[in-house]
Amino acid sequence: MPETLIGLDIGGTKCAVILGQADGDKLEIVDKLGFPTETNLGPDHSLNAIFRHIDLMMERNGLKPSNFKAIGISCGGPLDSKTGIIMSPPNLPGWDNVPLVKLLTERYGIRAGIQNDANACALAEWKFGAGRGTENMIFMTFGTGLGAGLIINGRLYAGTNDMAGEVGHIRLSGFGPVGYGKAGSWEGFCSGGGIAQLARTMIMEKFQMGESVSFCKSVEDLNSITAQAVADAAMNGDELALQIYRISGQFLGKGLSVLIDILNPEMIVIGSIFSRSKELLEPYAMEVIRKEALSHSANVCRIVPARLGEELGDYAALSVASNLL
Repeated sequence: MPETLIGLDIGGTKCAVILGQADGDKLEIVDKLGFPTETNLGPDHSLNAIFRHIDLMMERNGLKPSNFKAIGISCGGPLDSKTGIIMSPPNLPGWDNVPLVKLLTERYGIRAGIQNDANACALAEWKFGAGRGTENMIFMTFGTGLGAGLIINGRLYAGTNDMAGEVGHIRLSGFGPVGYGKAGSWEGFCSGGGIAQLARTMIMEKFQMGESVSFCKSVEDLNSITAQAVADAAMNGDELALQIYRISGQFLGKGLSVLIDILNPEMIVIGSIFSRSKELLEPYAMEVIRKEALSHSANVCRIVPARLGEELGDYAALSVASNLL
């Protein structure tokens, strides 16, 4: 019998309420309502918008609270998944110790749970995406930032206070792009912002040598450089762009080697930029892994792109709800 769920995906610029149905190892997205977070208006405004859109979702699908089994929330950390409290995420200013799980449970009488977005995505790809059937899996974001969700021995591992998986903070080099507050961090080399930083530095070197760059015409254009622009140039054969992605791929391999040696996973699923630019990153990452990681561990670990694509955030929130069951 399918079980009806609500997913709530909370981001710094937009939120979504998702209606889903879970039936064993199948999860179907039935309906979705998106709306701006409007963080400048304070958390109370956003919370009222969340409640209003959940009510609207129920109304337009002819449902009432008693029809639902669980509410799952995916939100950027830090947060406390045990108490259901959101604790001042950098992308949600003013959200200081917001007891969202309690508020939802009291309002609707439905069991609710919350996970940070990396953990929620890990649940989604493990249960319904590329990692289905695995017991030991790592999901890695590779987008605005770099983080990980850990599935160990068939369970989500969040750590003592939900801080497990913050792999972007690992420093891989004494120098390099800044990510997660550290120059040379893994996030510095392997995130959209980090790739753009690396590109700006290498482009400036070219300009200072009097050389031109096909994907950046002048110093004034440096601030508008994005990882996607570099990827597009690399796909068109630009050598500098290829070199930038080669460096990112090599540092991806360094970090993955550490995770492979420590956690011995059977699969690492990587989203966002890796999924879109796999051919630019994977060969160099795998070359480093072959040199750095223990062969017995590397040989049993597959590294694959996320499968749920643009709907990953929707599946992630619903997967938190499904995991409560």
